[in-house]
Amino acid sequence: MNEKIEKLKKQYHDIPIPDELDGVVAQALFSHPRKKKFYIWPSSIAAAAMIFITTVNVSPDAANAMAKIPVLGKVVEVITFEELKQEEKHSRIDVKTPSISGLENKGLQTNLNEKYIKENEQLYEQFKKEMKTLRKEEKGNVAVSSGYDIMTDTDDLLVVHRYVEESRASTSSVNQYDTIDKKHEVLVTLPSLFKDKSYIKVISENIKQQMKDQMKHEEGKIYWLTEEDMDPFKEIAENQSFYITKDHKLRIVFDKYKVAPGYMGNIEFEIPTDVISNLLVGKRYIH
Repeated sequence: MNEKIEKLKKQYHDIPIPDELDGVVAQALFSHPRKKKFYIWPSSIAAAAMIFITTVNVSPDAANAMAKIPVLGKVVEVITFEELKQEEKHSRIDVKTPSISGLENKGLQTNLNEKYIKENEQLYEQFKKEMKTLRKEEKGNVAVSSGYDIMTDTDDLLVVHRYVEESRASTSSVNQYDTIDKKHEVLVTLPSLFKDKSYIKVISENIKQQMKDQMKHEEGKIYWLTEEDMDPFKEIAENQSFYITKDHKLRIVFDKYKVAPGYMGNIEFEIPTDVISNLLVGKRYIH
């Protein structure tokens, strides 16, 4: 094992660094996947610091060695495809783009990875437009952070959580979750879990009760429930953000400001399985 690890180290250090780098920075960030090497673009003194980090594709030798290290378990299925960091006087952006690998369903894998690239490309283009305005007016600040984490990784499920946090005059956040059935290699949606649309009302009523209970017993908890509130919560969306935990529980997610004041942050509610068991298509994912 030590010999294999040393071999991997040598392979890494032997990676050649090209004399010339690709031209335009944005194109370098968002070009379609090729075989990647590890590059660092040093910033000039006058320019903003920019660092692009591209994760090296795992070689067969590396994959085999990693698979034999007990602490790592299975070979990693989500890696950082590219990372962009840029900072100027009034602006800052930090964007990480995930990439899923190892699926035999290449259509699903490609669609997800292209979606992740496109989302961050659009985010960066919007950021560049705001930077131009800030440079001219020299007032105001903008900070954008986009990344991902793995909420669930079991033999059956992989849940990739992507988030965007933006700060201007106020802060906002957007969360998205992709739940993948690793055995059947399909994307699991909220409607696909249930027999019909009755889950919308049942889950919504349970969430309302949880909100009331929390406000009654926990100091500082506030949810927008009554008609007196600016935008009271009525029911979840058909495709409401959700994820399934490693313990096979359903969690419904609301972005900041959607159902509560901003200081409450992003909101999650775990739905008791006995509340929805009769509505589920089966017990494969939730039980």
